[in-house]
Amino acid sequence: MPSAASWFRTAPSPEALRLGRSVLRAQGAAWGALLAYKLRSAFVVLAVALGIAALTIIIAAVDGARRKALEIVEWFGPDAVLIFGGNIENRAVGQRTLTLTWDDARAIERSLPGAYLVTPMRAKQAVTLRYENRNMVTPLIVGTTADYAQAWNWPLVEGRDITEEDVLRSAKVCLIGDAPARELFGDESPIGKVILAGDLPVQVVGRLAYRGFTPGGGGVSVDDRLIMPLTTLTQRFNLERKYFRGLRVKFLEPELMEDHLASLKSLLRHLHKLGDDMPDDFSVISASEVLKFLTMITGGIMVFLGITAGAAMIVGGFVLANLLFLSVSERQEEIGLRKAMGATSLDITLQFLSEAVWLTLIGAVAGMALGIGMGQLLAKLGLLEIRLSMKLFLLAMASAMAIALVFGLKPARSAAAMDPIEALRGGK
Repeated sequence: MPSAASWFRTAPSPEALRLGRSVLRAQGAAWGALLAYKLRSAFVVLAVALGIAALTIIIAAVDGARRKALEIVEWFGPDAVLIFGGNIENRAVGQRTLTLTWDDARAIERSLPGAYLVTPMRAKQAVTLRYENRNMVTPLIVGTTADYAQAWNWPLVEGRDITEEDVLRSAKVCLIGDAPARELFGDESPIGKVILAGDLPVQVVGRLAYRGFTPGGGGVSVDDRLIMPLTTLTQRFNLERKYFRGLRVKFLEPELMEDHLASLKSLLRHLHKLGDDMPDDFSVISASEVLKFLTMITGGIMVFLGITAGAAMIVGGFVLANLLFLSVSERQEEIGLRKAMGATSLDITLQFLSEAVWLTLIGAVAGMALGIGMGQLLAKLGLLEIRLSMKLFLLAMASAMAIALVFGLKPARSAAAMDPIEALRGGK
C-alpha cells in the first residue's frame, strides 16, 4: 500500500483540480444555455448533421467500392487474362471487333508458355427463356467451349460443366445462372429440365453458384445469364462461326503475369500479321488493369464527394460561429453577471466551447444516422454499395470536434474578453 507521502506526490496539482472544476461547471452552464435556446441549437445541429451525413456517405461508399473492386478482381482471377477483338483504346471508325479466330485459340494453347486453359466465347443478347408457363428475358447467352466454370473460377451448385463432347456435337445443353434458375424454377432443381432459349430447346446440365454483383454496370447482374456450347450458339442463332468476341486464358504462374502478357501480345500480333507501325487489333485485360481502373474511378468519386462534404461541413461551421456570436451578443448580461460573481475568462471560454462541442457532437450522431439511412436507400436502388465500420464513427466524431474547436473558439474568446461592467451595461 502506498504511503501518504507518495499519494501526495502523485495527487493532482491545485491547477489541475481548478481546471477540472471549471470544466464541470462549464458543462452545466452549457446545457442550460442549449436548453434555453432550443431553436438556435436545432439550427446548428441541422447544419452540422448535413455535413456529417455527406461525410458518412463518402466514407461508407468509398469503403464499399474498394471492397467491391477487390471482389471483382478476385472473381476475374489473378492468373487469367481476357482478350477482346478490336482495340478498345483506339476506337477507330470502322474498326473490326471480330478479329479473334479458332487459329488464335489453338496457337495460344499450343505455343504460349504457361497457358493451360484457353476458352473462346461469343454472346447473344436479350433472349427470351421459357419453361412451362414461366418466361423471362435474359440479357446474355454466352457460347463457350469446355470447362467454362473452371475458366472463370465459378463453382457449380449442382450438375456438370460444358464438355468437349458437347462442343463437338453442338449439343443442346446449357448451364443456367442463379437469376434465371430462380425465376424459372423457384426452389426446384433445374437439372435435367428442358427450357426454350428463343425457339431452341436446351437441357439444363449445370447450375452456376450465386455471384451477386454487376461488373459491367447498367444494372445487369453476372448471375443473369445462360451458358451453352459455342458451336450450338453460332449454329442455332446464325452467328459468324469463324470468329468469336472474346478469349479467356489462364496461366500456371500468375507471378509472371507481366511476362505472360508480353508473350501473348507478341504472339497475337504475329498471328494477325501486324507491322511495327500498326496498332493492336485486339485488347488484353488482366486483373491488375481491372484493379487500376476501378481504383481510378473510386479515387474520382472520393475527390468529388470529399469536396462536397468539406463544403457542407464548412457551411455548418460558419452557421455555428455566426449563431455563437449572436448568442454572445444577446447574453452579455449573463456573461457580465457570471464574471461579477467570480467566473474567470477560462470559465467563460470553456462554457461557450462546451456549447459548441455538444452541438456538433449531437449533429454528428444525427448526421451519421441520416447518412447511413441515405446510404442504405441508395444501396437498395443499386446506385452504390456502402460498408459501415468503426472508422466511420471515429472520423465523424473527430470532424465534429474539429468544427467545434475551429469555429467555436473565436466566439468563446470574444465572450471571455468582455468587461463585466460593460457587459452588464450592454445587456440592459
